Amino acid sequence: MDPDSVKSTLSNLAFGNVIAAAARDLQKEMVVKDKAQAAPASHDEVDLDELLDDPELEKLHAERIAALKKEVEKREVLKRQGHGEYREITEGDFLGEVTGSEKVICHFYHHEFYRCKIMDKHLKSLAPVYVGTKFVKLDAENAPFFVAKLAIKTLPCVILFKKGIAADRLIGFQDLGGKDDFSTRALENILKMKGIIDEKKKDDDDEDDESESKNRRVRSSTAQDSDSD
Repeated sequence: MDPDSVKSTLSNLAFGNVIAAAARDLQKEMVVKDKAQAAPASHDEVDLDELLDDPELEKLHAERIAALKKEVEKREVLKRQGHGEYREITEGDFLGEVTGSEKVICHFYHHEFYRCKIMDKHLKSLAPVYVGTKFVKLDAENAPFFVAKLAIKTLPCVILFKKGIAADRLIGFQDLGGKDDFSTRALENILKMKGIIDEKKKDDDDEDDESESKNRRVRSSTAQDSDSD
């Protein structure tokens, strides 16, 4: 055998032994570390029990419970005022409805207009999500006085009231791309931008994204089934 070849082979064997030894040392070190971490487990549990008796923690917990209770009570009051659903009102109800809540969305519609039915569908979806805002609709034919006072010329017309004042409006689908196939999310974003509905929490947005994704998959699957038929 060539001397250089023998030398190379021995060198590789030596290197291999070093790597193997290092691997064994690392394995031993990891075992020792795992045992060390497992050892104080019972001590951690005792510390947790002590934390549960901490007066500061109890105070924070009580404050959190009180805040949640207050939020539930607020939502119940709003629901009694007609929030949380999309309701039909009359011309006689109008002033009381739009001045009785801080934020109100009122859809002036015509029962035979297709675009009014599209707007109805989206507002109905948003009403139970944004309980802080009241969602109502009013038949424009049966409310000539307020149609004239508010200078409503085009339907659908969605007027946004803040503290009883008509602060803004959506005329037709001008703000929604001028097309009939806009999404509920598109309308939702416009209403957020205009400050008539509050921003939702991140968790809620994630749930909506997941729901919308599922709906897209269902529609896609349905379309594929139709194509195969």
